[in-house]
Amino acid sequence: MNYEQIRFETADGVARITLNRPDRLNSFTAQMHQELRDALAGLAAGGDTRVLLLTGEGRGFCAGQDLSDRAVAPGETPIDLGASIEQNYRPLVLALRNLPLPVVCAVNGVAAGAGANIALACDIVIAARSASFIQAFCRIGLVPDSGGTFFLPRLVGGARAMGLALLGDKLSAEDAAKWGLIWKCVDDTELTTTVDALLTQLAQAPTAGLAAIKRALYASTDNTLEQQLDIERDLQRVLGNSADYREGVAAFLEKRPPRFTGR
Repeated sequence: MNYEQIRFETADGVARITLNRPDRLNSFTAQMHQELRDALAGLAAGGDTRVLLLTGEGRGFCAGQDLSDRAVAPGETPIDLGASIEQNYRPLVLALRNLPLPVVCAVNGVAAGAGANIALACDIVIAARSASFIQAFCRIGLVPDSGGTFFLPRLVGGARAMGLALLGDKLSAEDAAKWGLIWKCVDDTELTTTVDALLTQLAQAPTAGLAAIKRALYASTDNTLEQQLDIERDLQRVLGNSADYREGVAAFLEKRPPRFTGR
């Protein structure tokens, strides 16, 4: 399909999705969700892509839901926001989590509401120092969605999660990194080079193994130790028969850089 509210580019094993409504701080609309679903479905179907970058155009990453969008704007008749979650946000979060390749999020500015939690649904989050994260839902009488009530307590603990959700305070990128909410905070001038280096590293890695790491770590959230040991056994059994494992061992023994073929 022709994309109007996102940019979707692929080159050298790297896919880049850029939320592209800078005049509205890249806030979500039904159309943007449709375009994201299409792009992510294509990546999930396979191909040469080995890593995905999600970022935003302009001075912000994403301000969350565009409240002027007719699909969610309050009117004379009640609005079923649950339908919007079911149709748009739930599939987006699950698509990012289930994508069998690493997903890097570069937060270039404010990430508010659903925008903050979509960033947290990605595997590695790097933010510019001027960026911030805001759980803005309490300001309009709503509950954190897009996985917010799941991600926050697991990443920063119950007390900090409750404070962020109930107060809606702005959390700086630097504090987000200190709290363990994101992977790294870098100076604004270093965001592009840092992210590009990371994308190159991941694109050259054994991506089938990375997909398995992602699957195992996310499964651990609800598993017992015994269940997690079973997952590790099953994944290792499959990966131990892969060409990338053989290449990795050979490169180590021969003291040379490995050449992985990926998924």
